[in-house]
Amino acid sequence: MVSLWGTKKGDDPVGSGSGSLHEGDEDRAGPRPSRREYRRREDEADERSRLLPANPRGPHSDGYLDPDDPAVSPYNLWTVRFLRYLTILFLIITFLWWVLLLVSIFVSPPGLHTRGSGFFDFSFTTLTAGNLLLAILFFAQPSKAMRVSSAIIAGFLLVDMILIVAVPRIRAEEGWPGIASVVWAALIAMWCILSDRVVEWGKKEEEVRLTGRPETRRTLRGWLAVLAATIILIVYIAITILMTATLIIRARDASLEMDGERYFVDGDKYQVHLACIGNITTDEDGKRTPTVLIEAGENPSEYDFEHWAYNAYQNSSIDRYCYWDRPGYAWSDNAPSPHSAGMSADALSEALAVAGEEGPWILVSAGTGSIVSRIFSSRHFRDVSGIMMIDPMHEDLLYKIGSPSRGFMLWAWGVISPLGIERIGGAIFKGRTREDRVYGRNAYQSGKYIKAQLQENLVANSLTKNEVVSSRTIQSRDTPLVVVSSGVHCRKDPEWEQKQKELTNLTDNLLAWDVVGKAPHEVWHTYEGRRVMEMRLADIVAQKYIVPVEADE
Repeated sequence: MVSLWGTKKGDDPVGSGSGSLHEGDEDRAGPRPSRREYRRREDEADERSRLLPANPRGPHSDGYLDPDDPAVSPYNLWTVRFLRYLTILFLIITFLWWVLLLVSIFVSPPGLHTRGSGFFDFSFTTLTAGNLLLAILFFAQPSKAMRVSSAIIAGFLLVDMILIVAVPRIRAEEGWPGIASVVWAALIAMWCILSDRVVEWGKKEEEVRLTGRPETRRTLRGWLAVLAATIILIVYIAITILMTATLIIRARDASLEMDGERYFVDGDKYQVHLACIGNITTDEDGKRTPTVLIEAGENPSEYDFEHWAYNAYQNSSIDRYCYWDRPGYAWSDNAPSPHSAGMSADALSEALAVAGEEGPWILVSAGTGSIVSRIFSSRHFRDVSGIMMIDPMHEDLLYKIGSPSRGFMLWAWGVISPLGIERIGGAIFKGRTREDRVYGRNAYQSGKYIKAQLQENLVANSLTKNEVVSSRTIQSRDTPLVVVSSGVHCRKDPEWEQKQKELTNLTDNLLAWDVVGKAPHEVWHTYEGRRVMEMRLADIVAQKYIVPVEADE
């Protein structure tokens, strides 16, 4: 029969075998207290009192337990138990915060919206939950390796906290949720060090009290537990280092100057970037000449699409143009979720009003940006004097960017984006610049861009489609229209070609539909594409009616 303390009834409670004391053990453990001293301690019972009386009939009448006895545990101390309960409470709080941050990626609760992507605070909270879970799983196996690893993590988290607070742009993007998440992560890392140290103290205290000496050996199970915990903590260290490096790159990118200004929109919830090039001019009748308003496609406006407009401006094809970055692109903040194309159109309207910019406008858009331009045109049809769309997206094809599989992949890339593996590698080994990361070839790697793409994905086939379908009914039918399509895209996808043709019926005033035969989706990437686009832009500015042509060469 097994007793409460794990010994057989009638046997010596101190046990036998490898865990018993042998000759020479007393010298290593130091002098033993007298039996009178034991009795005096038992009379003054506290958490350090003996759990079992001495057995004078056993082979060892000193009353000590075997070190492997389950009664020899740091959990005998209320201090250790209290720390464990607190650690569990901290894990519950962290988990609830983690769930709230996860939900806020898809639907922003009031007061919890951040002007950044929201992936950094989610990653910090995930790291915090991992630290606490590890501390609970290996609570009774303290080790110096775990404390050193936790100290390294805490050090890097403190650096992250300083970077977020000290760099104004990062501080504005992360907001109070990001600051609170990194502060909490640093505090929990230090808490793990403290609790591990206290458990080690409690373990030695109980070993001295119940076995007569502190145990210097570990069981195989104990060594495996320490090894597993240390390996996991090393992974945490690598994650923290990568996040710190990504924050350093973000701080570096924040110093990149921009044309134009940022303007608060949507009740000052976030800022969007707007810039205008050229001077306001008037015609012979004293009326303002149209300003070209550029809406980029899948990439930021500054990524070579705006360069084409600048060349048209230098060639005097146009007198003035404005461009902006949709929420989450380039210098613009992320908008609260959910965010549709119609909301982007409203943000553009508000930014133009705050900046004091007035029409008339000639809307030039590409790809998915044409959806925003069409909604903007329908809501400001009195101020729109022309529409030019370059290989535009049709609303019937929005299901392609709104597929669940694409949304899941975007979310997954967003979650790991704070590690910045691609951005760090590009900066170190490929010489990628700030321009590349903010609006250039590597802009797709940033958490803000991924969040913006995810927002477009979530509502593409619902809110956005409803908005653009509704815009057809209020679109002015006499607005001049030019459509320039990609010949490569049309040949590769017959459905795309059919929808391009349908878009030429957006108004009753089609000036031209040009199919540039050798041009890709980004038509301006070829010389012929740029030539046709600039020619048609000059024609629509001059309000000329043109015979549609197909530019194959």
